[in-house]
Amino acid sequence: MSKALIAVNAGSATLKFRAYSPDGRTLLARGMVDRFGMDGSTLELDAGSQHQRLQLAGSSRDEAIGAVLNLLADLSLQPLAVAHRVVHGGADYQTPVVLTAEVLDDLAALIPLAPLHQPVSLAVMSAFARLDAQLTQIACFDTAFHCGQPTIATRFGIARHWHDAGIRRYGFHGLSYASIARHLPELGLADARVVVLHLGSGASACALHAGQSVASSMGFSALDGLMMGSRPGNLDPEVVLYWMEHAGMDVAAVRQELYKKSGLLGVSGGLSADMRELLASKEDAAREAVELFCYRAAREVASLATAMRGLDAIVFTAGIGERSPEVRTRILKQLAWLGFEADLAANLSHATRLTAAGSPRHAYVVATDEEGEMARQAAALLAGDVEL
Repeated sequence: MSKALIAVNAGSATLKFRAYSPDGRTLLARGMVDRFGMDGSTLELDAGSQHQRLQLAGSSRDEAIGAVLNLLADLSLQPLAVAHRVVHGGADYQTPVVLTAEVLDDLAALIPLAPLHQPVSLAVMSAFARLDAQLTQIACFDTAFHCGQPTIATRFGIARHWHDAGIRRYGFHGLSYASIARHLPELGLADARVVVLHLGSGASACALHAGQSVASSMGFSALDGLMMGSRPGNLDPEVVLYWMEHAGMDVAAVRQELYKKSGLLGVSGGLSADMRELLASKEDAAREAVELFCYRAAREVASLATAMRGLDAIVFTAGIGERSPEVRTRILKQLAWLGFEADLAANLSHATRLTAAGSPRHAYVVATDEEGEMARQAAALLAGDVEL
C-alpha cells in the first residue's frame, strides 16, 4: 500500500478529488462524484490507463466518500492526508493549516461570509473524520493568496468600525491564481504586471505584479465583480433593497436570486448558465448574455491595470477561459486599444499565446490546477516548509 496526498474540491453537487505522491508533485489518480450527497450519485476514477465508473448504492456524503477511499485502496493508495479547498479563511488564515477542533470552529464562524460554500466544506471534513478519525486533514484557503494586497485594495467606502469587524474585500479563487502565478516565469512574466481572467461558472479577475496579488474583482463574497454563470457580479446595493421593499423578498429569496437566478442564466431569460449553449443559441437574450459577460470582463481588465499602474499581459484560465476561443476573441477585441492584437488562428488552435508576434502586449492561456496547488501546499506543510 502506497501513501498518497488526496486533494478534495467539494461543490454543492460534485466532489472532485485527485491523489498525488507524498511530495505533491506526481498525479496518481483523479476522479469525481457526481450528484454528491444525492440519489443517483456516480463515481468516476481515472488512474493511468484505468477508467472506472460506478453507480453508488447510497445517497449520503459518508457513503460517497467511503466509496472514494475504497476505490483508492483498490489501487493500493492509502491517504497520507486529505487537503480541502476552503473558500473562506477570513483575515486570520493566510497559509494552509491542519484541522483541529479550534480551526473547525473558526471556519464555522465564517459561514455568514460564504453561506453556500463554507457549509459544504465543513460537512465533507466531518464525513472524512467519521470514516477515519486519525486521518490528517488540511485546509487550503482561496482567500489566502490575496492576503498580501495593500490595505487600500481591501477597503469598502463604509464606516471604519465595519472594516475592523471584517466587512472588507477578501478576494477568492486564490488557489487557481497561485497555480497560475507559478507558471508566469515560463512565459517570461516573472516580474510583469498581469491580469488573470478566471472565467468559469464562477468568474473573477486578479491583478498580479511579480506573481503577487495586488487587487481582485471579488470582494467580501464570491458574488462581486464579473458576471458569472448564475451570479450577477457587481451590483448596486440599492437593487437588493428594492427587491426587499417593493417585491417582498426575504433574505433567503434574495440570496437565491443572487446566487442561482442571475448572471448568464438570468440575462438569457433562463435559457442556460452554460456558455457553450448560449454561444450555440440564436436567441437574442442568449446573444446579450454572452456580450455582457465579455464586456464586463474587458472592463475589469482596465480597472485592474489601474491598480497596478500598468499592464503587460493577460492570462485566460478556467473552464471558459481555457476552452472558448469565441469568448477570448471578443474580450481581446474590446482590449485592442490597449495593444492586444489577437491572432485568430492561434486562438482557434488553443495555442498558449493568443496574440500576434508583433503585438505590443500579449495574451496567453494557462490551465489552472487548484488541486495540484492544494497538494503542493499540503506537502509543504507536512514537511514543515514555511516557504509555501
